[in-house]
Amino acid sequence: MSSFFPDVPKLHNFFHDPTMFHEVFLSFRGQDTRSSFTSHLYASLRNAGIDVFKDDHGLPRGDNISSSLIQAIEGSQISVIVLSVNYAGSQWCLKELVKIMECHRTTGQIVLPVFYGVDPSEVRHQTGEFGKVFRNLLDKISNEENEDNFVNLNLGIDCGYSLFKYQLFQNQLRQVASLAGFVVLNYRNESEAIKDIVENVTRLLDKTDLFIANNPVGVESRVQDMIQVLEKDSQQSNDVLLLGVWGMGGVGKTTIAKAIYNKIGRNFDGRSFVANIREVWEENASQVNLQEKLLFDIFKEMTTKIQSIENGKIILKDKLCHRRVLIVLDDVNTLDQLNALCGSHKWFGLGSRIIITTRDRHILRCNRVNEVYEMKNMDESESVELFSWHAFKQASPAKDFAEISRNVVEYSGGLPLALEVLGSYLFDRGLIEWHSVLEKLKIIPNDQVQKKLKISYDGLNDYTEKEIFLDIACFFIGMDRNDVILVLNGSRLFAEIGISILVERSLVTVDDKNKLGMHDLLRDMGREIIREKSPEEPEARCRLWFHDDVLDVLSNQSGTKAIKGLSLKLQRANAKCFSTNAFKKMTRLRLLQLAGVKLDGDFEYLSRDLRWLSWNEFPLTHMPTNLYRGELVSIELENSNVNILWKEVQMMGDLKILNLSHSHCLTHTPDFSYMPNLEKLILKDCPMLSEVSPSIGHLNKILLINLEDCISLCSLPKSIYKLKSLKTLILSGCRKIDKFEQDLEQMESLTTLLANNTAITRVPFSVVRSKSIGYISMCGYQGFSRDVFPSIIWSWMSPTNDVISLFQTPTVMSSLVSLVVPSSSSHQLSSFSNQLPRLRSLWVDCSSEDQLSLDAKIILDALYATVSKEFESTASTSRVSNIPTSTLIQTTSRVSDIPTSTLIQSSSQVQVLGSKHSLKSLLIQMGMDCQVTNILKEKILQNMDVNGSGGCLFPNDSYPDWLTFNSEGSSVTFKVPRVEGRNLKTMMCIVYTSTLDNITEDGLKNVLVNNYTKATIQLYKREALLSFNDEESQRVVSSLEPGNKVEVVVVFDNNFIVKKIAVYLVYDKAIGRSMDLYHLPDLNVIACSDDENECSIKRFLTLGQPADDFNQNRKKKNRVE
Repeated sequence: MSSFFPDVPKLHNFFHDPTMFHEVFLSFRGQDTRSSFTSHLYASLRNAGIDVFKDDHGLPRGDNISSSLIQAIEGSQISVIVLSVNYAGSQWCLKELVKIMECHRTTGQIVLPVFYGVDPSEVRHQTGEFGKVFRNLLDKISNEENEDNFVNLNLGIDCGYSLFKYQLFQNQLRQVASLAGFVVLNYRNESEAIKDIVENVTRLLDKTDLFIANNPVGVESRVQDMIQVLEKDSQQSNDVLLLGVWGMGGVGKTTIAKAIYNKIGRNFDGRSFVANIREVWEENASQVNLQEKLLFDIFKEMTTKIQSIENGKIILKDKLCHRRVLIVLDDVNTLDQLNALCGSHKWFGLGSRIIITTRDRHILRCNRVNEVYEMKNMDESESVELFSWHAFKQASPAKDFAEISRNVVEYSGGLPLALEVLGSYLFDRGLIEWHSVLEKLKIIPNDQVQKKLKISYDGLNDYTEKEIFLDIACFFIGMDRNDVILVLNGSRLFAEIGISILVERSLVTVDDKNKLGMHDLLRDMGREIIREKSPEEPEARCRLWFHDDVLDVLSNQSGTKAIKGLSLKLQRANAKCFSTNAFKKMTRLRLLQLAGVKLDGDFEYLSRDLRWLSWNEFPLTHMPTNLYRGELVSIELENSNVNILWKEVQMMGDLKILNLSHSHCLTHTPDFSYMPNLEKLILKDCPMLSEVSPSIGHLNKILLINLEDCISLCSLPKSIYKLKSLKTLILSGCRKIDKFEQDLEQMESLTTLLANNTAITRVPFSVVRSKSIGYISMCGYQGFSRDVFPSIIWSWMSPTNDVISLFQTPTVMSSLVSLVVPSSSSHQLSSFSNQLPRLRSLWVDCSSEDQLSLDAKIILDALYATVSKEFESTASTSRVSNIPTSTLIQTTSRVSDIPTSTLIQSSSQVQVLGSKHSLKSLLIQMGMDCQVTNILKEKILQNMDVNGSGGCLFPNDSYPDWLTFNSEGSSVTFKVPRVEGRNLKTMMCIVYTSTLDNITEDGLKNVLVNNYTKATIQLYKREALLSFNDEESQRVVSSLEPGNKVEVVVVFDNNFIVKKIAVYLVYDKAIGRSMDLYHLPDLNVIACSDDENECSIKRFLTLGQPADDFNQNRKKKNRVE
């Protein structure tokens, strides 16, 4: 059956086209209700802020009424049909009805019938006065002499029979009468009915915004930040975007999500805010309800019933995939919740935005979301303002409360929840009460804040995670994460995963120095969990940290086995002495932190479970013999009086950390052979320490040795150089240490060496020769080795040094370092020219262009001399190279008479029948990759594929994207052009060489870039090009400026004859037109053949890009074509 209505352009995105979109379409019979009910209903809807289309006023003049009417119906979210007595007597009204019901079936448009003065059954069965009017219309239509008159009314019906019209209209009336609607049978209930209709429409349109806050301080700036993330790449892409909003409880995640929902929600086909998912999910029956709420919010209908979670997933995916929606999933704390409500990006229509708020970052991992927005605490000014609105009902504190208000704000730590709760609690209270509240908060947190924050603690998975949280809250804030892991693992708490989970749950932070942190209110929440278990008896608590509680327990010797950790830190002036009997019953004590404390008695009373002993200002000259040390993981005795650590040794297999820093009486280190698993040795500022035990060489697991400011230490034992696990060695301030042994290079894991302010006057060769050192601070040099080593080497080349003998020292040159030669010293190149080929890279600043020409000749002579020697030494042997598979090689091979062409990565030898020579093509790229470079590489590769004659095809200039310069032989000279509005991005060199077929290597030795304008020379060994990082590669290109005269020279193995070289300068900013990758106009063809045969094999080596990646890109582009 043909369409009942003429073709009209569809509305694809009416939310963004105000001329095509209406919230409500109002259908009515004018003669019945225009001046009465419909007029009042229209006015009420408008007053409620609802956009209504009313066909006698809403159509623009000059439009064809039928097409405009159809567009108005299609472009409305809800149709309200006022079915009055004479409604069915109008063909126009019935045509509207047919179109409305079509939209109801096909697009899910909501239809609200209003039965004005008629009973729904009369409409459904066409009886009574309503039915009489309908039959009169049908009689009129059937009496028409010309059926075409009806067709011309834009019904568009091919058959044109009245029977068809009757059945069609009758069916639509029956369907609309079956929908839930409003019945208005007398004038007395009109106003009440209109009020009900407006409320219902408002609810269906989701016109009601979510409440944010009476004083939304700091909300707008965060909303704008998050909207920028949501709109990321929206101009180029219409993809679905999932945004995770992560942060601790009370930080304002829900508030910001509500504000965004209100601000942009109406720009979507539908929106839903699913609140309190964590809380609701705990009731099994409510899990399906969450899925049903999502459906109702988007589609505004309650007919879909979900039987189970799995059934709901299918329904959600099927229904939502065609809708552009905004969905907020608030307070998600398990993956089950996320999977049930947001299975994947594919569930939603293009352009959808899904916001997920959570305290657990793990839920957002594994590419489950596109972006994660981390909520930050309020700054001081925001905190003061928010607190003031709640405490004083104004934007700033009252005059007499300014100082104490800042104290409360500081306590709150920028947490909006605490600022609001405490502000409201202190409202209209006196200054004395304020001080009392603040003192109380130091011991007992506010109950409302406590309950909100404790949700995250209660949600931890198991006992170990809660134990780790409580240990950190009481003892480890500000400590190194790795140290804490070692200590906690000694108690079998699996701290690596435990701390990671605490970080993901926003309970713990780790800063850029690897120190553990925790919001003060979270710290207090953890401590209150411990305190409230035994508020009156501190000795019954599992951890003691509060000064008065600890003093009480130790003074009364009332400790119990419940105590697992204890901390007491006193000022030196207030030092106290306690009996060791106080610890006798603390048999489960594993963490002990003391400062300014003396213990008297038998140390055997201290727990044998002790894992962490931190005792600042340890008063004894050595550790007590009867203190059991077998389970200790960390001994930290800073500022101690020890002169020797212990008189009788014990095997301490679990000891990982030994810190005796600032022990000014310590003269000797202990015997390390009794602590085989030690990982950190910290002896900082031990001025009397004169000897390190040779047993240090037994520490096979040591990672850090810190001997900073041990001013009496004259040397290191030779055994220390056997430490293959050591990563960091700190000797700064050891003024008497004057040398390193050559064995330093045996420390194969050493990455950081700090040795400033020692007696070492020159960086030794052993340091530069080390293959592992990544960071160094020594002799005034500080930084990463790749940056520092060249300067160190050049410092050796002072006039007082024997430069030639220095560079003949294998310990220096074997590391293949880079070297920068200043213009004042470039004349010395000739003195060590025979060593230049061994350098990884060389940068020479020349004093003039003439000096550059001279220095370039010296360098090239040295390079060619080395190449000749290598050729002579291998002339009698096979030159077939075994190229490792990890070398970045891309090869195209074309064998004569074989039409196929393949891209391969291979180290195998390719033979050509009847030929002894082949042409190899080598591509060297320096600079950053971009779209244009990829296109150019495609062109080059394609040309090599298609040119079966043996000629060399070069893509010509493609201004302004790339410019080409080429020359016969092994060098090309050009002037860098200026391209308006473009920056030079990449330099690509293609080199064509001829060699024997049995040579499988590429032959490249060096690349020389001479800048005559700047008088600089850059020399790079092949190995350097292969290992270029982005910074090094970009450095080459950035040195080339418009107007510079530049020469590029390549040096190859003697087995190779360089036929031609081409340089492409690639400029950034993609062009607007498309590029044909395969049909190449104006190609420069180079006929390359040798005396034996035409070149028929071409090899393509990309330095700096894996072959598999390039091949994959090429396949993708082939598919696009």
